[in-house]
Amino acid sequence: MKNKIDDDRRNLLTLAAVGGAAALLGGFGISQARAAATASGRSEKPLKAAFSNAGLQATWCAQGKAAAEYWGKLFNVEVTWFDGELDAVKQRAAIDNMASQKWDFVAIQAFGIGTLVQPVQKMIDAGIPVIDMDTLIAPLDKINVHSFLAPDNEFMGSSVTQALITAIGGKGKVITTQGALGHTGAQGRNRGFESIVKQHPDIEVLENQPADWDVTKVARLWETYLTKYPQIDAAYFHNDDMALAAYNVMKAHNRTNIKIGGCDAMPPAIAAVAEGRMHATVRNPSCRIHGGAIVAGVAAVTGGEKSGEGIPKSVVTDGPVVTKENASGMQWMEDHFLI
Repeated sequence: MKNKIDDDRRNLLTLAAVGGAAALLGGFGISQARAAATASGRSEKPLKAAFSNAGLQATWCAQGKAAAEYWGKLFNVEVTWFDGELDAVKQRAAIDNMASQKWDFVAIQAFGIGTLVQPVQKMIDAGIPVIDMDTLIAPLDKINVHSFLAPDNEFMGSSVTQALITAIGGKGKVITTQGALGHTGAQGRNRGFESIVKQHPDIEVLENQPADWDVTKVARLWETYLTKYPQIDAAYFHNDDMALAAYNVMKAHNRTNIKIGGCDAMPPAIAAVAEGRMHATVRNPSCRIHGGAIVAGVAAVTGGEKSGEGIPKSVVTDGPVVTKENASGMQWMEDHFLI
């Protein structure tokens, strides 16, 4: 009798934990009750999922891997990783390898749009739910992914750009450093940047070059910029890794008066905002996106959730602009893979 009571207690705690997790990930449209039912209906054998993102050199991608593995353990999913290595050719080879194997579901953040269509279509044709994360594998009317979990990148770009322009009084010389040009998230962030700049005729954009998320390329670009331009009032970067890499170059040149903004709100950037080294960043919720892919995959496989029915074809996963006031709370949320 005691063993049965203990088993019942463990089952109840498991359902409560997973149901609570679903509530925290409520933006995905999967109810707490559905998540609890999913947990109780899990097979004893773990589900097998394959994940890939742009490249684990990027801290956002590395955090996403940790989040996927954390949520995978909660939902009894064994996650196998295929690193994109910040290279479209290398990621294509990895996804070709992925497509040659059998999975319960897969989740992919493409390094560039249109680079992975053939192997992804092969998996879709095999009946494997494919969850698209953060950047489009292909336009949603061209490929039948299970769902697309991504932030509003134009909001991210416009909100940080506006914060920077406000900080410099609406006039001055600015530079933006883009990510990879084929990355639809970077394209959206650049549209957001340009939409704000157009509203401020006293803002001059000195440079708008890509650095492909590569901190070494950023350092080279900014060595040139700081030599070429005696006045730079603000700089917007498509991710925090690039922003902080540029800050180190600025510091070496004694140019730390430049207002800096980034995207992703990774822990080093949260600290930099709190300490005043960065003016602003905005959260691209890596944990919510990668954890949400686990929830979506489990619901598809064990709950029978269908694309466009149980889950929308596109799910917005926004996070807030990070300020000194909310920085510590944002860090706590990230520590627990909640945003």
